[in-house]
Amino acid sequence: MSGLSLGLFALGATTILLVLRVHVGVTMLMGGALCYWLLNNGDLQALMFTLNNLAYSRLSNYDLAVIPLFILMGQFATHGGLSKQLFHCASVFFGHLRGGLGLSAIGACAGFAAICGSSLATSATMSQVALPELRRHNYSGRLATGVIAAGGTLGILIPPSVPLVIYAVLTQESIAKLFVAAVVPGVIAIIGYMIVLRIMVARDEHTVQSIPKASLAARLSALVGILPIIGIFLVVIVGIYGGWSNPTEAASIGAAACGILAVIKGEMGWKGIRTSLLGTAETTAMIFLVLLGADLLNSGLALTQMPYELANLVRESGLAPMIVLIAILILYLLLGCVMDSLAMILLTIPIFYPLIISLDFYGLDTTQKSIWFGILALMVVEIGLIHPPLGMNLFIVQKAAKDVPFIETIKGVFPFIVSDLIRIILLVAFPTLCLGLINYFS
Repeated sequence: MSGLSLGLFALGATTILLVLRVHVGVTMLMGGALCYWLLNNGDLQALMFTLNNLAYSRLSNYDLAVIPLFILMGQFATHGGLSKQLFHCASVFFGHLRGGLGLSAIGACAGFAAICGSSLATSATMSQVALPELRRHNYSGRLATGVIAAGGTLGILIPPSVPLVIYAVLTQESIAKLFVAAVVPGVIAIIGYMIVLRIMVARDEHTVQSIPKASLAARLSALVGILPIIGIFLVVIVGIYGGWSNPTEAASIGAAACGILAVIKGEMGWKGIRTSLLGTAETTAMIFLVLLGADLLNSGLALTQMPYELANLVRESGLAPMIVLIAILILYLLLGCVMDSLAMILLTIPIFYPLIISLDFYGLDTTQKSIWFGILALMVVEIGLIHPPLGMNLFIVQKAAKDVPFIETIKGVFPFIVSDLIRIILLVAFPTLCLGLINYFS
């Protein structure tokens, strides 16, 4: 059996286990173990030696400390009631417009994403804050749940983003550059969602209600209320890219600032702090288990030479680089039906990344291709969060909107998926949309 065949066999077995709902970390550990077992004729000594070294090298990596810190930052923001201030501020500015509360929900999701970094947390929090208001003002169940589910996906696109940090760790790319590269695509996503919402509201304009236009004093008061949140975002992002602090230091400042702000505003007591710390520990443990499993699987696949043989096979096939990229993006969309976002990133990046780097796209250098592909991959993974049947955001919003049939939530989110696809086409055709800011500040 050739290395390519062996690698594809192990990868196929891993995918089957994922479809059967085996935990993604355990699945990848089993896939990596299978590679070592087949390559060494059943001798497990090499497997145990490798696993021992991988565990130490991965879990002692200082750069990974940024992950629990960003998660803690999001936990403090979630349990500290910061989402209420963001939604209130957005509603004060946009609530009087047609579909204004829906626009406010999208804006609040974007603001919360900027201090959270988690799509699931954004969806869960905004479901509690914005969904009741949307329903109270006669938004249909389809429209209200669709807005929240789609807006929640901004949590992994707008920096700071935990999946982007993981991509940076896997590819040895700059976290700061990836964060900056995600800014413009994030803004395009917000605008696209708002346009979709206005089109959807046009059908229900006689039932959807707006709120009275707020006074200038009320707007200024609401804006002052979210200034600390804006400050936290600027300190984290500008601090990282400006070189004033490394990602771990910036995440530490952001987590501490979110915690202090939540306590000062009286929204979080000891129970909230305890819940935040436990939630951070549980999520971090899960991510690190998945990372360890991905390391073993990637190590096993590297021994089979499958990624390199696959890259050579594609290069020799004569296929246009853009065809290869489109095929990869379509495969991501299909995987989104059965896999979660973290599993897709960890399972596919070690395979697709060498392939993309080996091809020529618009004359981009290696770093530019790496950043561009990272943002594209993240956006396609983002669709998986609202893509039936496994879209996690759909289930989270559905849990909060028990009176809305699940099929209605799927129908409500479909127009936003169209917006996502259009945005991906734009990014594929114009890489400068994510590379322009990096080039400008370089």
